[in-house]
Amino acid sequence: MPGRTWDETGPRFRPPPAVSLYVPVVLAFLVQVPATIAMSWWTRTPLPLAAASVALAAASALALLAARRWPGPTVTVVAALTALDLFMPPEGGPPAVALGFAIVGAVVRGARLWALIAVGTAWLATIVAAGLLEVSWHPFRIALSTLGLALCFAIGEGIRARLQGTERRQAQLAERRRIAEQEERTRIARELHDVLAHSLSQIAVQSGVGLHLFDREPERAREALANIRTLSATGLDEVRGVLSFLRGDDGGAPVTAPLTPQPQLTQLAALVAGRSGLGLTVELEDRLGDDLPPSATQTTAYRIAQEALTNVVRHSAASNATVTLERSGSDLVLTIADDGGGIPADAVERGGFRGMRERAELAGGALDIETGPRGTSIVARLPWEGAR
Repeated sequence: MPGRTWDETGPRFRPPPAVSLYVPVVLAFLVQVPATIAMSWWTRTPLPLAAASVALAAASALALLAARRWPGPTVTVVAALTALDLFMPPEGGPPAVALGFAIVGAVVRGARLWALIAVGTAWLATIVAAGLLEVSWHPFRIALSTLGLALCFAIGEGIRARLQGTERRQAQLAERRRIAEQEERTRIARELHDVLAHSLSQIAVQSGVGLHLFDREPERAREALANIRTLSATGLDEVRGVLSFLRGDDGGAPVTAPLTPQPQLTQLAALVAGRSGLGLTVELEDRLGDDLPPSATQTTAYRIAQEALTNVVRHSAASNATVTLERSGSDLVLTIADDGGGIPADAVERGGFRGMRERAELAGGALDIETGPRGTSIVARLPWEGAR
């Protein structure tokens, strides 16, 4: 339906701009001009004076056509025409509808000061002129007119406050959408980074092994190539699984990409074994035994260990690394330590390190990184039962 918009708070009716401009003009014209003509005929007002009064009524209504572009000057012109019309016969003419619309429009469009000065000056000039010309108006009429002007200002302020509130809500909703989209992009990047960095770093290690042993031990080189093939297929399946999950595919819809289960701590031994090679020895110290946390906590711990070992292979130049799993009170403690040359301080706040910290915080835990010339230690503390 034209003029109706939808957002998170439900449907809102907003009149087209032409309606908000022309409706006040038409209403003011229809109220003021015919009524002035009728009262002039009824009171037998001389034709020149009646024509002048009708012209003033029509001019004040038509002046509202400029209210959108020039709200301040418009309310000034309408106030002056209305003040002048008060001294024209017939006495006690129709209500100044145009002035009311001009005041409301000026306040809503941000010309409040224009309206206050114009209306206040016109009203004061009218009272002074009435005294000088010895025009007698009933006090009740003066009080009622003053109250009507104040009511117009109050209506304008109310409409302006409501419009500003709507704009604030829309801005908040837009900001909420932007933050949600940014968080979604970050989550997608983190998931793909974990999967691709792991697979590609393993492929790099195995290809290095194959090249190193190609001439001397062709069987082991063949084994490295077979590992590369397996890693490539596994990595592709994981990427498809992540993308399928991010698309929202479920069991009720056909899924073309194979879904892989989320990794658990029981798979950590295979991960550690796959990291060893080309002068790097990785060991696992599992002090948990059969006492394992819930699945979600296991997946978080596995992904952190996966990323940490990827960084050991790529950046640390270490010869030994140790992955330790243990329970401390209500926390699962995962430690990855190596004897490499450390990691640059600026790298700790980028890429995979930031992803590990975000994973730990999302799970309700924390991650500490200590790095120096004698090695790097990454300690992740995760709530045993998941995010609290």
